[in-house]
Amino acid sequence: MNSRFNLHHSLFIGFCATLLVVIKSMLRMKLGFSGHSMFLMSVFYLVCYGATNKVGSMTLCGLLAGMLAMILGVGKGGVFILLKFTLPAIAMDIGLLFIATLFSLRVRLILLASIGSVAWALKSGVQDILLGMDINIVLIQFGINCLSGGAFAVLGALLVPLILKRLDAHDLLIKNGMRDK
Repeated sequence: MNSRFNLHHSLFIGFCATLLVVIKSMLRMKLGFSGHSMFLMSVFYLVCYGATNKVGSMTLCGLLAGMLAMILGVGKGGVFILLKFTLPAIAMDIGLLFIATLFSLRVRLILLASIGSVAWALKSGVQDILLGMDINIVLIQFGINCLSGGAFAVLGALLVPLILKRLDAHDLLIKNGMRDK
């Protein structure tokens, strides 16, 4: 298997990263509960993985999205914005190294989305510790963020096979052996 990204893969990952930031900035809704940002992140990161079938595609998408969000000033937090986009993607790629061929596509996507949501919640926990919050409150908040972010991430992961099927039906994917078992 060729492990290099070709131009098609690179353009697709760049498109997904740009679309993630644009949609996230357009839908700046304050829903009153945490975790809803994991829905879009898990959808776009997992679509990148499904379209390229390469380890590193999610990290590249997260890094590009984070840099674009910093440049455009989407959200607040400075460098933490880069971490917000990149940390879940890196965790998902690391998780992919261990579960790449063990499960069916749908189960793999759900597990990767759950791993990403834990990394996303960990970033918030580190931020809270740096702000000087009590460790008990940080742990409670971490648990709430894991559960709510995980629920949204799994919902996003369940959409990915449908998106990949539509992309494949319109011949927008390179045939690379990524099929649902």
